[in-house]
Amino acid sequence: MSFSAFSHQVRDPRQPRQRRVSALRSCVQLYRPIGFEATLSFLEELAGPFQRDEHALPRALDHLAASRTLWREHLREYADQRRAAKRLGHRTLRADAANPTLGPPVWYGASRQAALHALTYWRRSRLPELLGWDDPGAGEIDLVVTACLAGGGSLSADHHRLLDTAVRQVRRRIGGGLYGQDVLAYFRARDLLRVAALVTNADDPESVARTAVDQV
Repeated sequence: MSFSAFSHQVRDPRQPRQRRVSALRSCVQLYRPIGFEATLSFLEELAGPFQRDEHALPRALDHLAASRTLWREHLREYADQRRAAKRLGHRTLRADAANPTLGPPVWYGASRQAALHALTYWRRSRLPELLGWDDPGAGEIDLVVTACLAGGGSLSADHHRLLDTAVRQVRRRIGGGLYGQDVLAYFRARDLLRVAALVTNADDPESVARTAVDQV
């Protein structure tokens, strides 16, 4: 089913509440800019406890749909820019060009707030496990996450350099055939890049994170 069809179910008061909540979760499966669980958690922060509050459920959908609408507008702008570039003979994207067609790289409309929420969520639920493996770059990214949360998203020049160095280190491991050597280490590395992307979004909410995992 489509996002629109699930949205109709969420808004239909004739449906049992649990079915409406399940429909909202299906909407999140289709649009989850900060990950499935973190998106659900962020919607609860924005709208209230939608799983048990009748009035919070449509509010949560409103927040999700508004962000998705902005992303789709960006997709249309991106498509127009690509068509114009191709007419000029530029058929290949730059290596550092972000591509929103790969998925929403930020929470459109509330990038910093969502990134900080997701970083808090990751730090509680996933980052401790990543740090336990002592993979290259993990400790440095954790230090930057701590600084980012403490500073409300802002990073110092030193932390920027530390993050850039750690991301390059993780990318080199991935590019060196890590998947074939150790699949679990490969997915941990991708997760570290997701965290780094969230830090970038929190620090510069207008940017589309260069560290986005979709560009691996």
